[in-house]
Amino acid sequence: MVNTFLAHDLLWGMTPEQLPADAPAWAVESISTRQPVVVRRAMTAPDQIAVGVRGRLREQRYATSMAITAISRGVRPEELCHVETTRDLPALRALVQLRSMLDACGWVWGVSGSAGFELASGFAALHERSDLDLILRTPQPLSRLQAQELVTLLGTAECLVDLQLQTPNGAVALREWAGPSHRVLLKNAQVACLVSDPWNPQEQAA
Repeated sequence: MVNTFLAHDLLWGMTPEQLPADAPAWAVESISTRQPVVVRRAMTAPDQIAVGVRGRLREQRYATSMAITAISRGVRPEELCHVETTRDLPALRALVQLRSMLDACGWVWGVSGSAGFELASGFAALHERSDLDLILRTPQPLSRLQAQELVTLLGTAECLVDLQLQTPNGAVALREWAGPSHRVLLKNAQVACLVSDPWNPQEQAA
């Protein structure tokens, strides 16, 4: 299977036997219940993909890798935008509130983080104080003014919304790009670096 998966995609097919021998017990438990793993940005062998295992607690995050041939199913954040749920929580209410406005913005967007995990898997991952994590696919540059307008839009939600811009060169936080700093942090599989233009990161400093 060719690796066509992107950061924040959710993957099924990993088994406890595929975890390293020193994996924490909670990670083994999570995989044993057939929860998906989330694709992360990191370098791996060609036949592997970097993933993270989620536990019940916020601090329970385990980085590992998964054989690409073991993947049985994958779901991308943009497939979760219109998934319905019966759970009534601030992050899910915020998603409903913002959905039509994000659909109208002209960019491809998706749900990541705990909300994306819950909507894709059915496992309860959100609580009353959870933020809503979103991504925005931005193959073409998003201006700082557009970013500021988007921050204002997201600010109308009833919980904190954390949105990541997914550029061809990596990810950058929307709030950073909308802010006054000349350089912003760009993260990809190789490095995290400060750049003045995430779409053309020619000048950068560690």
